Amino acid sequence: MEREWVVEESVAVAAPAADVYAAVADPRRMSEWSPEVFAAWVRGRTVKTGTRFVGWNRVGWRVWFTTCQVTSAVPGEAFAFRVSSFGIPVALWGYRFEDVADDPSAPRTRLTEYWEDLRRDTRGARFVSLLGRVFTGVPADRRAGVNRAGMRATLDRIRAAVEKKRDGTG
Repeated sequence: MEREWVVEESVAVAAPAADVYAAVADPRRMSEWSPEVFAAWVRGRTVKTGTRFVGWNRVGWRVWFTTCQVTSAVPGEAFAFRVSSFGIPVALWGYRFEDVADDPSAPRTRLTEYWEDLRRDTRGARFVSLLGRVFTGVPADRRAGVNRAGMRATLDRIRAAVEKKRDGTG
């Protein structure tokens, strides 16, 4: 099977795009959603394009960190960040928010999470691929499958939390 370099998953959320964006666009909240992330240290109070942060991840006994920089922060439309390790590009993660409501009184947003593996044809790609395998236990050519499963869990958690808050039960 050929290696996947880009993965994306979507979910419909019964809430306005602005509400969904607010839940997603603060890396400090990612530990609420992601099965891997357990903490994020954000530089500064406001998260905007250019903001840097460190994401702390865990799978079983394996723990690692990534350095990240927000590349897109457009409320209600897009949020994305680049991940690097020792200054070498690793991945691009992002979210798109699309209003898909047929009825204005019943807001609905398609939330899409995407990941692009940047460990190809760049200086240091083999090195960060090896680091990834050592720290995560997942070879680079299997990372897309692991991320797809993680995205599904992440999106389900975001959807449930945003809808619960909107219903007034959260």
